[in-house]
Amino acid sequence: MNKTELIDAVAAGADVSKKDAGAVIDAMFAVVMDKVSKGEKIAIPGLISFEQVDRKARKGFNPQTGEPIQIPASKAIKVTAGSKLKAAAKGK
Repeated sequence: MNKTELIDAVAAGADVSKKDAGAVIDAMFAVVMDKVSKGEKIAIPGLISFEQVDRKARKGFNPQTGEPIQIPASKAIKVTAGSKLKAAAKGK
């Protein structure tokens, strides 16, 4: 499902216009990006959670040459599926 299909499904499910559904979805993702970029965790119990994690600096290897390289510390996002989402994926 792409964003357009998601907007269509939300609009139909909530009985609102596609424009309103699109605005709500855009606003939701803007809030998620803003809060996670500030280090806050967003959790929708049973469905999904988003949080920023720190990755330590580590040693890696260039796949073309096999030469060792130093990979600097960085930040990443961790997305975790909740129990209800996992159950739905299993068909329960």
